[in-house]
Amino acid sequence: MTKKLKAFFTKEMLVTVAFGFASGLPLALVFGTLSLWLKDYNIAYRTIGAFSLLRLPYSFKWLWAPIVETVRLPGLGNLGKRRSWALFAQIGLFGSIFWLSSLTPDDNILYMAAAALFISFFSATQDIVLDAFRVELFSENTEQEVDGATMYVLGYRLGNVLSSAGAIGLAAVVSWNTVYFMIALSLLLGVAAVLWAKEPEVSRPYQKQNGPIWQYALVAPFKAFMQKKYWGTALLVVFFYRLSDAYFAPMAYPFYADLGFSKVEIAYISKLYGMAATIVGGLLGGYIINRTGLLRGLLLFAVVQGCTTALYIPLYYVGHNVWYLMFTISLENLSSGMATTAIIAFMSVLCNRGYTATQYALLSSLPGFARDVFAATSGRVLELTSWPAFFIISTLLALPAVLLCIFLYKKRPDYLIEA
Repeated sequence: MTKKLKAFFTKEMLVTVAFGFASGLPLALVFGTLSLWLKDYNIAYRTIGAFSLLRLPYSFKWLWAPIVETVRLPGLGNLGKRRSWALFAQIGLFGSIFWLSSLTPDDNILYMAAAALFISFFSATQDIVLDAFRVELFSENTEQEVDGATMYVLGYRLGNVLSSAGAIGLAAVVSWNTVYFMIALSLLLGVAAVLWAKEPEVSRPYQKQNGPIWQYALVAPFKAFMQKKYWGTALLVVFFYRLSDAYFAPMAYPFYADLGFSKVEIAYISKLYGMAATIVGGLLGGYIINRTGLLRGLLLFAVVQGCTTALYIPLYYVGHNVWYLMFTISLENLSSGMATTAIIAFMSVLCNRGYTATQYALLSSLPGFARDVFAATSGRVLELTSWPAFFIISTLLALPAVLLCIFLYKKRPDYLIEA
């Protein structure tokens, strides 16, 4: 046990936590936190839901992942390919968040949309680099891949709690503009981690090929992935796995506000308390997967996360009840943490060495596409139905992932059995 605990405090693991923090920080700034900012200015639900489309760069980052995979940036190239691209993305991310911090929804809604789009682009680019970086750090050991995914989720949730609960709590005492500027400064932790980390040394097949670089960058990663058995089913699992939770997410803060919860209650109950449950869930998910195997854990958590989404239906009828909100949020976030660890470990195992950035970008784009495109309709569906009906729809969206996981569990492809 002591040896296992020490394994979580190596330099690689600490860097992975910091990478997760840097990746988890920007999303809430163009997701839940931004939704509440817009709600404060009485922006219509349909507009809040439509803002989900501004996160489409997360869904299409695989389009420029081959450039990140193959091109060395001039001026920063001495840092190494991974580190130079990470710093480039972080500089652009800071500038975009700073721009958004200078705007307000009442008279600059289109400029806010543009700033949010730039945040999404640079954040997605950062994710391409840091995801590849993380996978390459642990590519020699499957157990370390699961542990690395666990630590990444821990860091991701810490970054997310700062830009969500931390931001919302601050917004109760200072302006939203000040909040966004302060969050931008915390990106320095990610910069420090990139500078501290050692450039990963992995074999890169394109260095041994005489053909054109575009063949490696665009064709080879997809051909290599399609050699895996049931690769199509694996892609569908990634797409549907977090859809239930993602569909509800844009409407979460407006829902709490409709029930009468204040910003402070939302911050310290729905986020700080809930995020603690998410972190525990992430660590527990890694433990369960190491004990039962990835396939069993993937199936188990797909079922659990669908069930916990349904808990919001009785919350609607209970109304403004702090204790029931804590109960609901705790269970939902616990299952979310376990499911996130499982799907990140699953995507890491699917990647081929040498094509890490492109393949992982493609895989991680799928849940982003489900989140952003499908979630863009959430506000309109809510306006046409009711909160209980909306939660029923969100719960049923977990069913495809459960069925697909059952299929993979029965087929048991070799590359997943080893995990």
